[in-house]
Amino acid sequence: MARQKNTKGKDYADRLQNLSGAKWKTVFDVQRPYRWNLKRLGLGKTLDVGCGIGRNLGNLSKQSVGVDHNKHAIKIAKQAGYNAATTEDFKKNKNQYGKDSFDSMLLAHVLEHLTTADGKRIIKEYLPYVREKVVVICPQEKGFTTDETHINFLTHSDIEKILKSCGLKIIKSYSFPFYKKAGKIFTHNETVVVANK
Repeated sequence: MARQKNTKGKDYADRLQNLSGAKWKTVFDVQRPYRWNLKRLGLGKTLDVGCGIGRNLGNLSKQSVGVDHNKHAIKIAKQAGYNAATTEDFKKNKNQYGKDSFDSMLLAHVLEHLTTADGKRIIKEYLPYVREKVVVICPQEKGFTTDETHINFLTHSDIEKILKSCGLKIIKSYSFPFYKKAGKIFTHNETVVVANK
């Protein structure tokens, strides 16, 4: 599969919406374990960087804010009632968010779309707004192959190195919902790394 870098267009936002709205996913509530995992991290008021259409915003504190470079995805997130802004709008209005405005930063299924250098740059850009915790969630081997906009496969070690290079201390690193070996065959196995400032 040829890799592409475009996650900014309407087609990508529509794809996210179609994937999350599949009837079988609702009937079987497949997101339940992932919602539980997110809640148990105790993120508090969260800056959800790369929030897409806002899937995680519905499971975070009501004061949380999502930011994404895809204006079409942000429109969908806002229509769903979430507090979300494009990266441009967030930067324009950043004085409404001071230093340490958020308890945590979440980057869920974001870094695999970026080069390592761009991933570090984005974490550092938003880090001043965060008081305590940074959480990165990335797909494992099988999940990485399911989206042609994935350009950078990251292991636990890779993510930990990125976070450490941003001056963060690793608190925990684990595979969810199954052991790491399952990530070779189960599309939705994730690598989760939690760090503190």
